[in-house]
Amino acid sequence: MSVLDWDSPISIVGYVVTATAVFLSLFKYYLYITCGKITSSRNMEGKTVIVTGANSGIGKETARDLAKRGARVIMACRNMETAAQARDEIIAESKNTNVFIKHVDMSSLASVRAFAYEILSSESVVDVLIHNAGVAEGLKAKVTPDGLIFSLATNYYGPFLLTHLLINMLKKSDQGRIVVVSSKLYRYAYVKRDLSNINPTHSLYSIVPSKMYNLSKFMEIMFTQELARRLQGTRITANCLHPGVIDTGIWRNIPFPLNLVFKPIQWCFRTPEEGARCTVYVTVTPEVAQISGKYFRGCKVTEINQRVQNKEIQGKLWEASRALVKLTEEDPMI
Repeated sequence: MSVLDWDSPISIVGYVVTATAVFLSLFKYYLYITCGKITSSRNMEGKTVIVTGANSGIGKETARDLAKRGARVIMACRNMETAAQARDEIIAESKNTNVFIKHVDMSSLASVRAFAYEILSSESVVDVLIHNAGVAEGLKAKVTPDGLIFSLATNYYGPFLLTHLLINMLKKSDQGRIVVVSSKLYRYAYVKRDLSNINPTHSLYSIVPSKMYNLSKFMEIMFTQELARRLQGTRITANCLHPGVIDTGIWRNIPFPLNLVFKPIQWCFRTPEEGARCTVYVTVTPEVAQISGKYFRGCKVTEINQRVQNKEIQGKLWEASRALVKLTEEDPMI
């Protein structure tokens, strides 16, 4: 008698379910062992760190780790209710009372400016600026009052503006770091040479759910490399990273029917704590103080696609971005 009755639909379904469960379990284990390790026990007392989008997910876990290391942590969040809950939780666990929440909507240029001016008036120095906040839109891309596509504004244009506004505060640090949480999905995007697609509000390109997210990640990496070049000779480094496939709230915006595919397998994604490891590594590891303009994955420098390293387009993107975020002559320049 055959152990598996291939003529039985029930047996076939059971076999498929078992095989799928085994595969996903192995995939989860693979993600766990490749997320990297943080061996540095560096104390961050006396350091001021800003983490955007710190009310949940990777940002929250990043803030938690840095608070445990004694840093003065500023959680820059859009949702102040969940931010307050996260702050109280982090303070209770870390016993570090130097954890603060401040409001910022990274998709709004006015909100980014208001946040920056608050930091300029309340802080003496910023040692680390972590651009963690990110969104993935649903089926139809939204346009902000500034005329920017919402996901591009949140993921790229807001951080671009904030970096300029706070750059002089970072220069006051004995070793400033700018950390950009990006994604390997940058591979599936492309910035045209004429830059006609960096804010395609009236293009069919903007209605494909993944296109805007991928594009924002591509531009983040271009921004990081151009920024690193412009900061040569200063005490500031700029690096970006891929945190992995993380089970965070960003998956809420996956449209139907794609959500039916992702929902059952979310349990095997990396946890937010695992996803935060690379961010913390780039933030605290002493050796990284000598590294700039690189892309990290699994807590180590990783090679990236040549398309995203095009210096000519990086420079053009920088200048176009300055115009789109409405930088003025009074604003700090990099």
